[in-house]
Amino acid sequence: MPYIIGTAGHIDHGKTSLIKALTGQDTDRLKEEKERGISIDLGFAHMDLPDGSQAGIVDVPGHERFIRNMLAGAHGMDLVLFTVAADDGVMPQTEEHLDIVHLLGVKLAIFIITKVDLVAPARVKEVEEEIKILTLGTTMENAPILTFSAINGAGLEEIRSETSRILKNIDSPAPSGYFRLPVDRVFILTGHGVIITGTSLSGKVNVGQKLRCLPGDQIFRVRSIQVHGQSVEASGWGQRVALNLTGPEKTDIARGHVICHEKLTMTSDRFDAFLEVRPAASKGIKNHQQVRIHMGTAERLGKLILLGSKEKVAPKESTCCQATLADPLLALRGDHFIVRDETGQRTLGGGRVLDPWALRHKRSESNLEEMLLALGGADIPGAIETFLDKSGTFATPSTTLVQFLNLKENEAQKWIGQVKGIRAFSAEGEKVYTTENKWESFKGKVLEALKSFHSSHPLAPGMEMEEMREKLPYGVPPRLFRDLVELLVKENTVARDENFLRLPQHRVKLRDEEQAITEKVKKFLAKDPLAPPGLKEIEKEAGVGRTKLMEVIRVMEREGSIVRVTTDLYYLRDSVDKVKATLYKYLTEHDEITAATLRDLLGSSRKYTIALLEYFDRDGFTVRIGDARRLKGSSPSGGQRAER
Repeated sequence: MPYIIGTAGHIDHGKTSLIKALTGQDTDRLKEEKERGISIDLGFAHMDLPDGSQAGIVDVPGHERFIRNMLAGAHGMDLVLFTVAADDGVMPQTEEHLDIVHLLGVKLAIFIITKVDLVAPARVKEVEEEIKILTLGTTMENAPILTFSAINGAGLEEIRSETSRILKNIDSPAPSGYFRLPVDRVFILTGHGVIITGTSLSGKVNVGQKLRCLPGDQIFRVRSIQVHGQSVEASGWGQRVALNLTGPEKTDIARGHVICHEKLTMTSDRFDAFLEVRPAASKGIKNHQQVRIHMGTAERLGKLILLGSKEKVAPKESTCCQATLADPLLALRGDHFIVRDETGQRTLGGGRVLDPWALRHKRSESNLEEMLLALGGADIPGAIETFLDKSGTFATPSTTLVQFLNLKENEAQKWIGQVKGIRAFSAEGEKVYTTENKWESFKGKVLEALKSFHSSHPLAPGMEMEEMREKLPYGVPPRLFRDLVELLVKENTVARDENFLRLPQHRVKLRDEEQAITEKVKKFLAKDPLAPPGLKEIEKEAGVGRTKLMEVIRVMEREGSIVRVTTDLYYLRDSVDKVKATLYKYLTEHDEITAATLRDLLGSSRKYTIALLEYFDRDGFTVRIGDARRLKGSSPSGGQRAER
């Protein structure tokens, strides 16, 4: 099992000296670090353990000016070696580092009182009591406290032995999910190109694998991998990894990016979270407070919106909140984050992500906190159902669920299969999921819309499908909507007539008034069957408004008593059939017919003849060849091939 050991502690409290004594490696790599005798950026080493395994070590700077560098290295720690100098005791950065490590969920620590050769034994006891008081109520309460002298090496073997013992007894399962590595360092190696380093949080990476860089959504290929200076073909979670990538320029990747599996695609600029305020935030955290948010190696300006009635969360209190970010980052359910003040001078608190793609909430929303805690809780089937229910869309793609759960596809499907009250559909070749609650709500909205439509448009055959889709509160894609409609039809919830939806019991029935209008329309069209009046004339003659007239005409059209030839021109069905018969007779005796010939045959005008010929073209009865028409499927002098 791979291990990551981190350091923490105030500046000049012996972190780097301790690591050098344990490993023989100097983690101060920068010229300025060596000149000033302090750690400025992250340092890295590895430690051989008695059982033959190795632990990666991340040495973080202790100076308050470089706290952001410390934060970049603090994620992914299994064990923290926390140094407190015997002469200084607990100092401001000791407290801040403790807050950070606590908020990141690190539970295993060894406190090491350094520089014991400079003080009397009584002072060592005092510092030990300071540490015990400091750690009360944190994840590191009751952690072992050891001593060390960098001058004579006293205590080194005890530290080495205790470190090995703690790591050996770690019994936590491998984290789930695809490969994810927050980038903490980027550099160019001559002859190789771009090298990135970081601590892998989950998954496995292989040489030759394609990886995604977020944010930015670029794809790069792994040319080679190193772990603790050794070339390997693959690397797993919890290891310090150096990846040589093919494709990027040095400017394409920076600290704060995440290199991850191709299937992780969604970044976030808004997430819901559980927030804990630390004692150092003496004024607490106010609603809508501007802050800096640190997650992995990323740092973002943002704002915290307190969910609930509180306008401020006091020190040592906790609540649910929503974080809005100036720029997106990759956040997943369960990820820890740190909140610092807007100036970046002080750590205020932190927490963990509950919903990485949060919707906007009304603070007064009932059961909001309960819902959010369910999203981030240990009940995975419950979290899935809650996520689907609260989603702003009708159905959620499988890929989105997989990323929300921070699981691989096969792992996610096992949990999805345990959720009761869930429905699966296919949309654009991908499985999508919704809950029974949403399905019943969807049906209810459809029925409600149809009842309202039938009430307002009693003569309409039904509501057009696209109109229905647009009226529904969920953004259902067209293809999925058609599939859902088919299910409703099978259930006899709705009836479908071509592109119209209606309630199964709905039938168009003309009232006496409307029946009278149909008779008037037929009468007007019959006056001159081959030169019927336009809609304006019919409207005037019938003495009825255009809206009512069109409702009646559409009913007549559907019943087949009239035929719409153009937008403004309608014929009696019998009249159209007679013209069609005349055309057919002529074209079975002749190869083709012109508009002029048909005009003469009908004794009509060119205006009406052209309109009728274009109608027959659209209807597939005839086909236009130049200025003439032929029966569709016929050939010159070859006889008629099409069925009548």
